[in-house]
Amino acid sequence: MDDRKIALLETTFAEVRASQDAAAALFYERLFVNDPSLRRLFTASDMSAQGRKLMAALALAVNSLRKLDALVPVLEGLAVKHVTYGVERGHYETVGKALIETLSLSFGERFTAEVRNAWTDTYQLVAGVMMRAAYEPEAVPA
Repeated sequence: MDDRKIALLETTFAEVRASQDAAAALFYERLFVNDPSLRRLFTASDMSAQGRKLMAALALAVNSLRKLDALVPVLEGLAVKHVTYGVERGHYETVGKALIETLSLSFGERFTAEVRNAWTDTYQLVAGVMMRAAYEPEAVPA
C-alpha cells in the first residue's frame, strides 16, 4: 500500500476516532440493517464494549499498514477467534459494506472516491488475510 493511501487512512481514522462511540454505534446499526441475522452473534455482548473493540481493531489495522508483517499474525489469530463466535465467510462482505456506509455517512461529501478506495482496499486486505486464516488454514504458513 502506498504512502498516500496510508496517510488518507490515518487522517480519516483520526476523525473517526474522535467520535468513536457514535461511529461504532452507526457501524453496528448499518451492520444489522444489512443483515439482521447477525444480531444473534451479539446477544450476550455489551455493545459499548464491542464498539471499543471495533475501534481498537481499526486502529491496529490503520497503525500497522507500514508494517504488515507484524499485522498479519494478529489478524490471523483474530480470524480464528471469530470463527468460534459463529462468524462465517459471507459475513466479511456485510462487515465491509457496513464499514464503508458508516464512513460515507460520517464524512458526507468529504468521503471522496480516493478516500473510499483507500478504505475499501484496506478492508479487502484485512478481510482477505482473515478469511484465509479462518477458512483456508492450509494456505497460512505455519
